[in-house]
Amino acid sequence: MNKAQRVPLDDLTPKEIVAKLDKYIIGQSNAKRTIAVALRNRKRRKMLSPEMRDEVSPKNIIMIGSTGVGKTEIARRIARLFNAPFIKVEATKYTEVGYVGRDVESMVRDLASTALQSVKAELKQQNEDVIEKRVEDIILDALMKKRHYQGSEDAHEREEMRQSLRNGDFDDEEIELDASLFTSQNANMEIGILGGGNMDDIQEAFANISSVLSSSAAPIFGRGKSKVRKLSVKRAYDILIESESEKIIDPEKARDIAAERVEQSGIIFIDEIDKIAGKENNTSQDVSREGVQRDILPIVEGTKVNTRCGVIDTTHILFIAAGAFHVSKPSDLIPELQGRFPLRVELDDLTSEDFYRILKEPENALLKQYKALLATEGVNIEFDDDGVRRISELAYKVNSTNENIGARRLHTIMENLLEEVSFSADELKGQTIRITGPYVDERLKKTIENQDLSNYIL
Repeated sequence: MNKAQRVPLDDLTPKEIVAKLDKYIIGQSNAKRTIAVALRNRKRRKMLSPEMRDEVSPKNIIMIGSTGVGKTEIARRIARLFNAPFIKVEATKYTEVGYVGRDVESMVRDLASTALQSVKAELKQQNEDVIEKRVEDIILDALMKKRHYQGSEDAHEREEMRQSLRNGDFDDEEIELDASLFTSQNANMEIGILGGGNMDDIQEAFANISSVLSSSAAPIFGRGKSKVRKLSVKRAYDILIESESEKIIDPEKARDIAAERVEQSGIIFIDEIDKIAGKENNTSQDVSREGVQRDILPIVEGTKVNTRCGVIDTTHILFIAAGAFHVSKPSDLIPELQGRFPLRVELDDLTSEDFYRILKEPENALLKQYKALLATEGVNIEFDDDGVRRISELAYKVNSTNENIGARRLHTIMENLLEEVSFSADELKGQTIRITGPYVDERLKKTIENQDLSNYIL
């Protein structure tokens, strides 16, 4: 089990939040600062008196900037770094109530589902030792029964076998287990939580039931009348871990914790909000866009939504919206919705220097990724500084002369730059390939200068 813990959001100051985002995102200091303060205000609100706390609403944010400048990456890093319920949705996926498509309340249900999964994972980890001990004992019983161990030797043999089990020595050995050990409580719980009766929850419940039956219970249930099944120790261990986790976790407690987190710390990132901004001309398409906005409005203002965790009040959920706003502008949103997003921050277009830093500085920098990937085949890639500078300059040039897709341009350029090395890596084992300025020009210059070709390739 992955025991890595996310950072508790409440423990971070705005400066510390920005510092963590700086490890992965270059520039955009204004956006980082604005979001850091908004996140810190969640803690400050919790410290107020109950009367004052209810009066303080989140200061929702609109991020404005071209594609690829870091809007989504900021949101994605928030999700990865902080222990707060978070989802990213696209405004264009929703349609006005009464039309075909997802209703806007589903974003709250999705947030609740995400929070519930996170809480269950935490509770499972808290009880990890107990769960693993139970599973080991079940498997050891089956192994010892298979070997016909009897009498006083059992305790000694059992502990020896326990260590072998932990070492993976029995992974491929088949054992027989009673089907009753494999609970279907997971599926039952999904059905039992549908108090709201909405279609999204019902569909999700049956999807989860199907997943349980296909991924874990399928080898046990539904194949004849026998109550005993044969399966490998490794397979049995994986299934029993999930089964025993469901038995030990109190579903009511999990839902209560998740509901409280969603209401007090939840964050919903609405991308492409500019795509539902209406225009002055009153076309049917613009009317539909306005309808979506009016459906989103009560969610942002504060309403109650039936979810897997019960009824969720959205009043104190933080909403962060983002859009390029090339064609439309924030003022094209309906006034009521504009008023619910009081904070607006513009993200800067990326320069050649930004690209240079993006390639080298972040912990997940592209250069580090490609070096690691090719090192798996014994190929050592070295990027000279003049080579990195040239990649950055070319990325900026292509963005300036073609459609500006921000940092995503670096992905296409790097793929084309290293295509030959990646394709022939098995033949280059043990070699060092230096990426210099002339190397970059040789591989890419002709393509970039050929505008017709670069439109398709880069």
